[in-house]
Amino acid sequence: MKSWFVACCVVLVATPLWAGALVAKIQSMLAKPNVLCGHFDQSKQLTGLKKPMMSNGRFCVVADKGVLWRTVRPFPNTVRLTRDEIVHLQGGRVTMRLDAKQEPAVRMINGVLFALFAGDLEPIENLFEVDGRIHDNNWSVTLKARQPGLAKIISGVALDGGAYVQNITISETSGDRTSIVFSKIETGDAAMSVDEASLF
Repeated sequence: MKSWFVACCVVLVATPLWAGALVAKIQSMLAKPNVLCGHFDQSKQLTGLKKPMMSNGRFCVVADKGVLWRTVRPFPNTVRLTRDEIVHLQGGRVTMRLDAKQEPAVRMINGVLFALFAGDLEPIENLFEVDGRIHDNNWSVTLKARQPGLAKIISGVALDGGAYVQNITISETSGDRTSIVFSKIETGDAAMSVDEASLF
């Protein structure tokens, strides 16, 4: 699940805030639509490989339902995240299902992914130390894992944006790094195709 986190931007002229005030301020800046869809470009740099692995596709975040992550290139596949499970679909068939009741880590992973995709920082304050800056209508945040188990996997997360999250980067302790850039953001029911809606 780590490969769905991603890329970072640095705001050079900014005002540092204490974590609590920072989170509250960013929360007030973020749009909170019930449906948010867009395009993603993902780059994953693996230790030992010269060229990063590239992929792109579409994503949809639906409040109280989940996140749909549809990779188009290099090959089509779909991942659906809900509060209770992670489901991988290939050609319309379920090829993998992880249940939060059987896999407690799934609930934690989904909680983090939901928060990151929705730009909702409050739920992840328990898992990460938050530091960042705000400048005009833009913000950037870095996250450092609080829990030892999480810190063994993730060395840091960076995200930035304005009304929506634009970039996410996750750096793993292994040296691998995944970056995702979000673009072509649309909101409202019309942002999601009939096909995408049926997958929820």
